[in-house]
Amino acid sequence: MVTDPIADYLTRIRNAQMANHRIVEIPGSNLKKRITEILYDKGYILKYKFDDDSKQGIIKIALKYDPQTKVPAIQSLERVSRPGLRIYSKPDEFRRVKNGLGIAIVSTSKGIMTDKEAKSQNVGGEVLCNIY
Repeated sequence: MVTDPIADYLTRIRNAQMANHRIVEIPGSNLKKRITEILYDKGYILKYKFDDDSKQGIIKIALKYDPQTKVPAIQSLERVSRPGLRIYSKPDEFRRVKNGLGIAIVSTSKGIMTDKEAKSQNVGGEVLCNIY
């Protein structure tokens, strides 16, 4: 049993990139599916597929690399809020990730979204992770 599923999700992607894998399989949940959709919309992953064959389901993610230098599109994945220390932020207090080049994924009352979307909708929430 995993105590922090988001940290496990991020670690699986990080480890797959370090091993230069093209595809990574992750146990599914609605939260992980939404984070995957955000990563795809922002251009950090090539594509994804949700397989609901088993009870839990599996998320298959095709990782994105630069075609010439083979450098991954995701440079860093870091967990901000964790089970032992939750980090919440108001809409006007979101910290910029890599001087605005990265994104923060936030869990709000209106769902999972990026920090920029949360700021535009004027909702705060728990900062789950930073990606750049």
